[in-house]
Amino acid sequence: MASPRKTLLLVYHSWTGATEQMIRAVARGAATEPEVDVRLLRAPEAGPDDLLGADGYVFATPENLAAIAGLMKDFFDRSYYGALERINGRPYAALICAGSDGTNAARQLARIATGWRLREIAEPLIICTHAQTTEAILAPKTVPAEALAKGEELGAAFATGLAMGAF
Repeated sequence: MASPRKTLLLVYHSWTGATEQMIRAVARGAATEPEVDVRLLRAPEAGPDDLLGADGYVFATPENLAAIAGLMKDFFDRSYYGALERINGRPYAALICAGSDGTNAARQLARIATGWRLREIAEPLIICTHAQTTEAILAPKTVPAEALAKGEELGAAFATGLAMGAF
């Protein structure tokens, strides 16, 4: 008997393009697994029903002012109680695009995931753009191919793990 298809939900916010390029790379990698459906949603479009309908998650955000982006925070605020105690044990990964280090946004995502009792399946993927001036921070970004490859690897590994029942 074939196992039921799995769904990997990718929720993101992107302001200058780096996070969107990275989450699309994750989606490309995940799409190589034929037994996994990939759902890519912008944070304002996602909610608790989307979480409940998925088997695993990748949360992707820029780090703004040493924190997750406001629209990602809004997604978590709107979804937290609707999913609480209903998604325990499901796997997740975090992706952060940051101008410097991204670690505080990664800590925030980990705290939220801990509240939901999610299982982290990979260290946070932090892509540093090195944007440190106002002009560089506000400028549209182009993510290097080697960083995009890391996103594709994350997506492929996550989807394979879901399909195999490892997560």
